[in-house]
Amino acid sequence: MAPAESGVSPRRNPSQLSWMNLSSNLILAYQSFGVVYGDLSTSPLYVFPSTFIGKLHKHHNEDAVFGAFSLIFWTLTLIPLLKYLLVLLSADDNGEGGTFALYSLLCRHAKLSLLPNQQAADEELSAYKFGPSTDTVTSSPFRTFLEKHKRLRTALLLVVLFGAAMVIGDGVLTPALSVLSSLSGLQATEKNVTDGELLVLACVILVGLFALQHCGTHRVAFMFAPIVIIWLISIFFIGLYNIIRWNPKIIHAVSPLYIIKFFRVTGQDGWISLGGVLLSVTGTEAMFANLGHFTSVSIRVAFAVVVYPCLVVQYMGQAAFLSKNLGSIPNSFYDSVPDPVFWPVFVIATLAAIVGSQAVITTTFSIIKQCHALGCFPRIKVVHTSKHIYGQIYIPEINWILMILTLAMAIGFRDTTLIGNAYGIACMVVMFITTFFMALVIVVVWQKSCFLAALFLGTLWIIEGVYLSAALMKVTEGGWVPFVLTFIFMIAMYVWHYGTRRKYSFDLHNKVSLKWLLGLGPSLGIVRVPGIGLVYSELATGVPAIFSHFVTNLPAFHKVVVFVCVKSVPVPHVSPEERFLIGRVCPKPYRMYRCIVRYGYKDIQREDGDFENQLVQSIAEFIQMEASDLQSSASESQSNDGRMAVLSSQKSLSNSILTVSEVEEIDYADPTIQSSKSMTLQSLRSVYEDEYPQGQVRRRHVRFQLTASSGGMGSSVREELMDLIRAKEAGVAYIMGHSYVKSRKSSSWLKKMAIDIGYSFLRKNCRGPAVALNIPHISLIEVGMIYYV
Repeated sequence: MAPAESGVSPRRNPSQLSWMNLSSNLILAYQSFGVVYGDLSTSPLYVFPSTFIGKLHKHHNEDAVFGAFSLIFWTLTLIPLLKYLLVLLSADDNGEGGTFALYSLLCRHAKLSLLPNQQAADEELSAYKFGPSTDTVTSSPFRTFLEKHKRLRTALLLVVLFGAAMVIGDGVLTPALSVLSSLSGLQATEKNVTDGELLVLACVILVGLFALQHCGTHRVAFMFAPIVIIWLISIFFIGLYNIIRWNPKIIHAVSPLYIIKFFRVTGQDGWISLGGVLLSVTGTEAMFANLGHFTSVSIRVAFAVVVYPCLVVQYMGQAAFLSKNLGSIPNSFYDSVPDPVFWPVFVIATLAAIVGSQAVITTTFSIIKQCHALGCFPRIKVVHTSKHIYGQIYIPEINWILMILTLAMAIGFRDTTLIGNAYGIACMVVMFITTFFMALVIVVVWQKSCFLAALFLGTLWIIEGVYLSAALMKVTEGGWVPFVLTFIFMIAMYVWHYGTRRKYSFDLHNKVSLKWLLGLGPSLGIVRVPGIGLVYSELATGVPAIFSHFVTNLPAFHKVVVFVCVKSVPVPHVSPEERFLIGRVCPKPYRMYRCIVRYGYKDIQREDGDFENQLVQSIAEFIQMEASDLQSSASESQSNDGRMAVLSSQKSLSNSILTVSEVEEIDYADPTIQSSKSMTLQSLRSVYEDEYPQGQVRRRHVRFQLTASSGGMGSSVREELMDLIRAKEAGVAYIMGHSYVKSRKSSSWLKKMAIDIGYSFLRKNCRGPAVALNIPHISLIEVGMIYYV
């Protein structure tokens, strides 16, 4: 037998692989406690007071307490355990969860996107092919029905935005409710603490919570999981103690017969109290929304093994205590805590409330980032706070808006019951929307029967509809808040999306004719000067109008022209190997190329400063690939617009026909030294002299050269590559449109309000495109354009 080759890794046996898989899932399950379950685990602080305060005050008796616990138990069982753990966690998008993930899956399996910048090449992305093949669903009548009616697609987008706006509302209400509820224990033991002093302390904690957001979750993440685990263990043993001491018969209340008895006695008052019961499942959506950071197995294990039993025992123990101490309902949790452990539990409860609030704020940042990627939110500054933990972001403007709104909620209401009414409506609406999109995924993506989807939708909508209808009865008692917040955010998001769509449509219908470009000849009728001109546009095909506007008003343009389009695709992440899509716009002598940079809706545009070098390498690879692929068929007299190739910048680093070298140049700031650069560039460079008192400026350059193996290529290819290298050495300029969008005179008054007032206001008060794309200001050229849409 021949000896085994060196370098071949030993084959792992199945038991070893299963053990590694189990251990990694257990580690992720441990980490998920601090991110996913902070909000859900702090619900016992306010569920029973919110349930019994109000219409149910006439039914403060043991039977009512038993019935309320039975409702809480079955609510926890039906919604988090059955709906989310069994069904929704199986509907991930490349491991990502949440309403946007479901909408993304639908957009890939049916043409539901309203922004027509998707290309056939996008379907070749590895992440795009997740799930069933789209080829097998072409004959689906339901899918065809959705694609034919634009109003239905618009309605779907509005529903997604409505859900996203409600999640933003959660980010406002959760910190106020959690912190106020956790601090309420002070009044239980310190009778001299006034409501005003409690409110001041809550506001200080809230300001500190939002002020620390810029540090990033990763800096304190190691504390999060232990805090929530200690909290869950504490409430488990407190609940167990209360069951044994006060009323062991509470165990019988797991029977649904107690629910029937509860409604028979309480009637309409019991139905309205469901608005408090649903608070027991607030935070459940986080199990699905934060799926991207964990695995479905880890989240299932954490909930089924730890969270669910601890919450059930705690609610059972609290109900056992209340059944014998009906006067303690307003402060049921802290009154049920034994005196010797009161202060440790109070501290842990406050920390757990902060952790739960932190997780919801982070989720709000992620939702807004996804809205922005869909073209539904104005340009904002997104800071990636961790180099190691992907997806942890910070948005300064949104953080301070959330802080102001949260403080307004805490100061304005001061009552956890009123804030709980608002919070319950927001959470139940998001669950309602998630159920609807899950039913669409069952038909369109999973390709199951409409009957199965209708059964799923009908069953859950009946259950959730009962809770939602009860919560809506409290609209006048604080429940109006999420609707006001949702209306404001939703109007802003839809106006921005509408304006973006109209602007894209204008660009699409005013593209420069290739006939006109070809008629000008390779020189474009002007002087072609050394350098690379990067023309930024939202168009994925064709030549934008700003290019002709520039060419017809100035007598010169760069030797190499690259039309750059930065766009989002309906996948969570695009790998660096698939990010660049390179093509040619005109025949070779024109030296005009196209580069489409693709990002997923959860990708962060990192400020690595290496875009220019990656672009040059990718274009060089494209030139070589095109020469080898089209030797026999391509004609240089024809335009190759539309032929695009995916090129990996990582591959080009190792196998490129260009060699890359970094050199450090020292420029002495001595006016007697001759320079080939213009006086203007010398004066600009003098800005850096203040940082170097010795009179020298250090600059790092990346230089490209053809490799020795390039001698075998054709002369035209070699000449094109040399032109590209010389253009890069001469410098890169960024050309962008400085656009003014106005509605036509014949437009309706509603459109004029949306474009001339709403969209213009958002454009003036958001970050500019050059800042959002990290374009160096010194190399930027802006071309003024007026869009009449």
